[in-house]
Amino acid sequence: MSDNKLKIDSAIPDFSLTGVDDKTYDLNSFSDKKILIVVFSCNHCPYVQAYEDRLIALQKEFEAKGIQIIAINSNDDVKYPDDSFDEMKKRAAAKRFNFPYLRDETQDIAKAFGATHTPQIFLFDKDRKLKYEGKIDDNWQEPAKVKSAYLKEAILEVLNEKAVSVPETFSIGCTIKWK
Repeated sequence: MSDNKLKIDSAIPDFSLTGVDDKTYDLNSFSDKKILIVVFSCNHCPYVQAYEDRLIALQKEFEAKGIQIIAINSNDDVKYPDDSFDEMKKRAAAKRFNFPYLRDETQDIAKAFGATHTPQIFLFDKDRKLKYEGKIDDNWQEPAKVKSAYLKEAILEVLNEKAVSVPETFSIGCTIKWK
């Protein structure tokens, strides 16, 4: 659906979305964060489900260093009722998400990012410039067999004010379910 994917060093698109806590989040909500990681996500995708615990662990590990993960669900919830806002609330509570889980009902934010998959990562530095885009690591099925932890490596490089050595990887997962 979207072939206008953000390029490395692009500015983050603005957004204002409602979270599963019924609060509205926008860029100003995270102005104190050194790194903002936007993950296009959903409830029903097995790839997303496989990565939820890893995202929770990354948020926990790097929270004190000013990292914030945000998950955004842009899927059509008519054809995919598992991805409805009520189901998002249940999933976030059951998994104890330690990051905001936001609903992109209009799908405008997914389109602004050029997102195509769940999970798909967009990592922005303190100036809100895109520094990494792609997948979380190289083994969605077996965390113990990960050889390249792309997202974690990008976080560490940006924190250390280094260029990201692998700025783009091909996202694997389910496609975003467009209306």
